[in-house]
Amino acid sequence: MSFQDLEAGRRDLISGKQDPTQAVASGVFQINTAVNAFRRQVNALGTSKDTPELREKLHKTRLYIGNLVKDTSERLKQASETDHQAGVSPAKKIADAKLAKDFQAVLKEFQKAQRLAAEKETAYAPSVPQSVLSSSYSASDQDINADKSSQQRALLVESRREQVLLAENEIAFNEAIIEEREQGIQEIQQQIGEVNEMFKDLAVLVHDQGTMIDDIGSHIESAHASTAQGKSHLVKAAKTQRSNSSMVYSGKNTSSKVICNYFLFRKLHISSAISNVSFVCAIFFNFHVQHSSLNVVASFFTCFHGWACS
Repeated sequence: MSFQDLEAGRRDLISGKQDPTQAVASGVFQINTAVNAFRRQVNALGTSKDTPELREKLHKTRLYIGNLVKDTSERLKQASETDHQAGVSPAKKIADAKLAKDFQAVLKEFQKAQRLAAEKETAYAPSVPQSVLSSSYSASDQDINADKSSQQRALLVESRREQVLLAENEIAFNEAIIEEREQGIQEIQQQIGEVNEMFKDLAVLVHDQGTMIDDIGSHIESAHASTAQGKSHLVKAAKTQRSNSSMVYSGKNTSSKVICNYFLFRKLHISSAISNVSFVCAIFFNFHVQHSSLNVVASFFTCFHGWACS
């Protein structure tokens, strides 16, 4: 991807064609790509490739990344403010939190590359192209004799004058390089300070995003716990219902057995059975009224009355 493509993406980022979350994702990608290119340029410092042209490219790349970081930071703040509004989905909050951490990670890499660039630019000067001399003369090569013609002496003087001018130009060029290098170092130090301030703001955003993620996680855990508790209650209710059904069935069987035993007892002791009608009724009532069997109770009294009077 060329710097023209990256710059086009940055223009889209600034123009607002993307929503904040998409803009942050695009910005993080572009910063990461530019930081990789910046790191390669920094690695060339102090080598034979370290030329004034390389220093100029390094300067432009550094400024480009700085502007891109500012734009992405603003979009991340917008996304964070939106996440605090009601109705924002948990998925968007989680995505923005991940982007904030990715942005933080790529800024760390940029900081490392900046510090390395400052160290190398301080330690090394760019390679100065060798001056091409139109002619080179030395005193040992030229024997200035009295018999030399005036034309030869004039050429020798002109050659030496050109050498002096070239030397002066080279000195001026070196001084300009040194001044430019010092300005570049100051620029790096200033940008490092700006990135450090952005890093502090970003740390606050990452912390806020992390708090929201923790809240979402606690809500999810609470929902899981409530679901498990609801299932437990349903299981207990089902067991209780089956137990009650068993009690009703057992009660009916016991009532029947009691009645049959009592009827046998009546065949043997009719007079005692009649006198103990209340006992039978109490037993039967105890087992059936509790389970809403009023019709059974009424039928029992009718049958028992007819049997007792027979």
